[in-house]
Amino acid sequence: MKLKKRYLPVLLMLGLLGCSDDDSIDKDEEKPTISIAYDEGFPKACEVLKRGETYTFRARVTDNMALAAYSLDIHHNFDHHTHDDQEETCELGPVKEASDPWTLMENYTIEEGGTSYEIQLELTVPEDVDTGDYHCQYSVIDATGWQSRTAIDIKVVE
Repeated sequence: MKLKKRYLPVLLMLGLLGCSDDDSIDKDEEKPTISIAYDEGFPKACEVLKRGETYTFRARVTDNMALAAYSLDIHHNFDHHTHDDQEETCELGPVKEASDPWTLMENYTIEEGGTSYEIQLELTVPEDVDTGDYHCQYSVIDATGWQSRTAIDIKVVE
């Protein structure tokens, strides 16, 4: 018992020294970024998509250290909700109930783990979905778990 009491302070000190900050280790303190603000970026705010047509959804994602994954989420905005990152608001149709909305949620891994990647997803708007207001939301996660997202108002028409 006396040995435990004698060595306990030494063990605590060793534990504290083992937890000290090491400035030689790079810490990731930055979120990744998402941009559709380039010529091929799609969809732009207030973009009109036609049922049955095929589109290439494109966004550039970057990170200071390493990218890990991204997702695309398309969901109706018939209730006129907003997302905290929307920069531009489009003219919305009347509030309505959804009967057969377009719902898409896809997750993808970025295998290379590099610092820059262009998302390119070819999607066809289903012919039988409700027309009206939708959100297209891109999300990206870096290798250390930081996440960013951006939501864009779009409209689906006949």
